[in-house]
Amino acid sequence: MAGIINKVCGLDVHKKFLIATILSIFGEKKQLRFERTEKGILDLKNWVISEKCDVVACESTSDFWVPIYESLINHLTVIVGNARDMKAFTHKKTDKIDSEFIAQLALNNMIKPSRVFSKNQREFRSYIRLRHKLVQKRTDIKNVAHAILASEMFHLNDVLTDIFGKNGIIILSGISSGKNVDQIIESLSPNVRKKSDQIREVLDREMSLSAAIRIQTCLSLINNIDEQINILEAEIFRYAYTNHNREMKLLMSSPGVGEISAATIIAEVGDFNDFSSGAKLASWLGLVPNVYQSADKYHNGRITKRGSKVARWILIQVAQAAARKNGSMLKEFFERKKKTIGHSKAIVALARKIVTILWHLITNNEMYEDEMGYKKGEVQKRKIVESEEFSVDERISIISEIFAIVKKEETDST
Repeated sequence: MAGIINKVCGLDVHKKFLIATILSIFGEKKQLRFERTEKGILDLKNWVISEKCDVVACESTSDFWVPIYESLINHLTVIVGNARDMKAFTHKKTDKIDSEFIAQLALNNMIKPSRVFSKNQREFRSYIRLRHKLVQKRTDIKNVAHAILASEMFHLNDVLTDIFGKNGIIILSGISSGKNVDQIIESLSPNVRKKSDQIREVLDREMSLSAAIRIQTCLSLINNIDEQINILEAEIFRYAYTNHNREMKLLMSSPGVGEISAATIIAEVGDFNDFSSGAKLASWLGLVPNVYQSADKYHNGRITKRGSKVARWILIQVAQAAARKNGSMLKEFFERKKKTIGHSKAIVALARKIVTILWHLITNNEMYEDEMGYKKGEVQKRKIVESEEFSVDERISIISEIFAIVKKEETDST
């Protein structure tokens, strides 16, 4: 933050309103409440400009700060601070105190600005995060279906690797709609029909009406969520390959990194050049241990878990995939670490190592090369179809359908 700070405005932002406190180095203090509406934000902007504030500061509370940031950033300096860092200084808790406290921190130049992505990047990240949420909901529904089948003693896992694959869906739809075993088996693929004796043994019982209705509901929800995930993925890959084609190619050259993981990392990290090293990026993502040091005592704790949860989750998935790649340097690193710190910690250590590798690939514009000679096969890319230009109303309708499915599932589970 450049320049001398004489007057600041601290904001305590909530869903429907915000408290603004102006402080100056001369002891001046003013405090007002504004509604978090277009008119309220406009009134706030006019107020802080008329008061000649040098800086406006707030916490990164959900996405409530975004419209305020967009309104003010072209007129004066806006600092969005990490809420956890700022809370470390707090004491009493009221909205007015919070607002004044944030102003005090800003006035004394004690807020480290968070990275604020561009509007397009934030929208891209919102697609990624909504997809992640839908995948979690789909998994929850699948677990419910597993529990229903277990209670009815339909042990489909004994004959199918994935009971929600193509053949699994055929079987589940068949038994929940009252089809006989011969009809179900006839609909299966030739490879699965070879297990007809095992399938007959599993299906040689009748499902209760209650279980059948619940299974049908689960299948319907899974199908609907799959459709909405496909809509989101079309937008995700269209944006990723249009705006980050180089980064996608470089990231996918690394073991364990596929299309969706590459797109997720790009969405959550943004510009890799914002970080001076891979270690700095790993720290920003919360993949480094907490450190306690006093005199000659030094202790490493658990990882900090700062930054994006979605980024950490996808990097752990990437690490688990990379740990299975025979003949790769990454698997050799994982196996060596596992002997001393165990499987779980070794996966986290591998994820951190992968982050530093990915930073190096992007910042140096290099494809991944394995020291042990591992060669990654070509990643099967999605066919990017030029999406239609939807109107605002059409886009709102599509997103509303997605949220409606999530809301219905949450309501049904309560």
